[in-house]
Amino acid sequence: MTFWRSIGDPQPGGIVAICDHASNLVPPGYDLRVPQTVLDDHMGWDIGAAGVTEHLATDHAIPGFLACVSRLVIDLHREEDSPGLMPEVSDGFAIPGNAAGSANPDRATRIATLHRPYHAALAQWLEAAQPALILAIHSFTPRLASAPAERPWHVGLLYNQDARAARHAIELFAAEDGIVVGDNEPYSGLLLNASQNRHAEAHGRPYCAIEVRNDLIRDATGQREWAARIAGVALEVVRRLG
Repeated sequence: MTFWRSIGDPQPGGIVAICDHASNLVPPGYDLRVPQTVLDDHMGWDIGAAGVTEHLATDHAIPGFLACVSRLVIDLHREEDSPGLMPEVSDGFAIPGNAAGSANPDRATRIATLHRPYHAALAQWLEAAQPALILAIHSFTPRLASAPAERPWHVGLLYNQDARAARHAIELFAAEDGIVVGDNEPYSGLLLNASQNRHAEAHGRPYCAIEVRNDLIRDATGQREWAARIAGVALEVVRRLG
């Protein structure tokens, strides 16, 4: 059983999209001992991100690579040694199935059966694609339960050392009426950039790590609108990068 899927056929020199938090699936053999409401909320996945990625592929010919396992089982957008790889608490909610001594598969097993196969498959997919730009599609909640300050950004661009594409994207999103853009907000790519560090920066591939506020993409209409907006920005970023 694989825990990823792809949509569309990448073309060398094109644009591709990856979505590490596309699913809230808990695979057979796991019991995280949390209610479904937690899995359905932002703790379990990036709400709306899968739909945006799917519309990028079907409406804009930007192929997508999507994970099919909940971030609460294993966070594929974390390094193997990250404390947040198997979170014991997420936004103030305890995840008992990730606690030491749980009957669920341990950290090493999850890394071997879920994390490494996913990243190996993604690496192979990107190597074949040789993209001009990678879009990493994520979403964020307007307000954390554990830190309830308002998060005013409609979209944020995250980056670590390579800000080539992000700088252009920030300018392009900000040029749209009413769009509030976060520069390394609501999270800093200096700290949370694992997949892009591994699959983009390590290979010199330009990327845009995009965080869309999830109340804007909870339904198909919002997902379609934001996919169109992101596709337009991505095409102009590629043109500017030359």
